[in-house]
Amino acid sequence: MSKVQESIDVDVPISTAYNQWTQFEDFPLFMDGVEEITQIDDRHNHWKTKIAGVSREFDTEIVDQVPDDHVSWRTTSGDVKQTGMVSFQPLDARHTRIVMSMDYQPEGLAEKAADMMNMLDRQVKGDLKRFKHFIEERGTETGSYRERL
Repeated sequence: MSKVQESIDVDVPISTAYNQWTQFEDFPLFMDGVEEITQIDDRHNHWKTKIAGVSREFDTEIVDQVPDDHVSWRTTSGDVKQTGMVSFQPLDARHTRIVMSMDYQPEGLAEKAADMMNMLDRQVKGDLKRFKHFIEERGTETGSYRERL
């Protein structure tokens, strides 16, 4: 297993950052390579991605979700094997630090080579920067999910 951890500070309150992050079907708006996410129920999502010309589909399960604190997940089936957590830390009333941590299993020669070149680290860092731009430009979330799972 390989590990990636990246963080970014966003200029919105913690509830705004968390609420937007729980809108999984909006991920293609700021995550490069994510083509579509279908939310099946409160805990399960189906992902379609295309990265470096390689299409993948997989299912994820929310393992733990605490409003304004964190969301953790794991893959349950498909072409990708990973676990992860995104956490939200208030810096003050109007600023939040987001920390993304993922453990993943690179499959095949191409993924192992990409892993050695830290490509996923750069991908996650870019996705967080696009999320920052997305939420700061909007100033408000597109929706929210406030249940604890």
